[in-house]
Amino acid sequence: MLTNNKSFLILFLIALVGISSCKKAEYNFGDIITPSGLALTTVIQGLDAGNPFGNGTGKVNIAVTAAHAITYKIDFGDGTAPLMVPSGVIDYRYGNPGTTEFTITVNAIGTAGVMSTISKKIKVFVNFVIPATILQNLTNNSSKVWITDHDAPGHFGVGPNDQFSPIWYSASPNSREACAYDDDITFSKDANDNVKLSIDNKGASFSIGAATAFYGFSGGDGCYAISTGGIRSLIFMNATSNSTPAQSTRIQFTVPGNGIINFGTGGTTYEILSITDTQVHLRNIGADGNSWYQKLIKK
Repeated sequence: MLTNNKSFLILFLIALVGISSCKKAEYNFGDIITPSGLALTTVIQGLDAGNPFGNGTGKVNIAVTAAHAITYKIDFGDGTAPLMVPSGVIDYRYGNPGTTEFTITVNAIGTAGVMSTISKKIKVFVNFVIPATILQNLTNNSSKVWITDHDAPGHFGVGPNDQFSPIWYSASPNSREACAYDDDITFSKDANDNVKLSIDNKGASFSIGAATAFYGFSGGDGCYAISTGGIRSLIFMNATSNSTPAQSTRIQFTVPGNGIINFGTGGTTYEILSITDTQVHLRNIGADGNSWYQKLIKK
């Protein structure tokens, strides 16, 4: 009987040791406090009265603060992966050409993963890196005035939208309306290589009939009192057409507003087919769906 009691005691102790060894470790996170007082500030580089969405670099200083936060997870709203930023301060550069609205979302993370969230919308202008030769030829790295190259064959033309030459019509020299020939077209650049456009159309510009409604008028091909006032910041990017390097520079730009340069087609985006120090050949898709061509020459 004593032997059985000893055996039972031994088995009991073994079982007790086994149970003790299986007991989970306990961890203490301390007090679990949700981050509070979360604040998000953004400073867009170069933002001023003349550049309401920044100077084109796309750089934004982001600063986040909160009480009881261990780190911050920042989603910049441009499709890139969010970043963990323990300090809450980061200089971020957006890359989408043009003026784009982004929603920045921040999770302030506290003990045991508890979070507070804040979001903010910002608009940022990003200047496409324009090839140096195009920038030089277009603006003379400062400012350059252009006029319609009315002495050149094909200074005004039209063709199908899947082609890159005026197959259907190519104007002979000095054959168009006078209002298509008297515009002063100025391209200028600033210190950050942002290009701007201003036009003096002497009170009237030519429009194709398919586009007159786009400019607020009615009627067929002709001269109209289209407003071209003000300085317009151009948005450059790689061409979206199916042109080849043999047909085009593969660079295009958009003119905000009515988009007019030396005559109106209802289109606002122009592909630079060719450019030298003295001549520019442009193509755009008009309101009629056709490709329109215009040539400018240095004044």
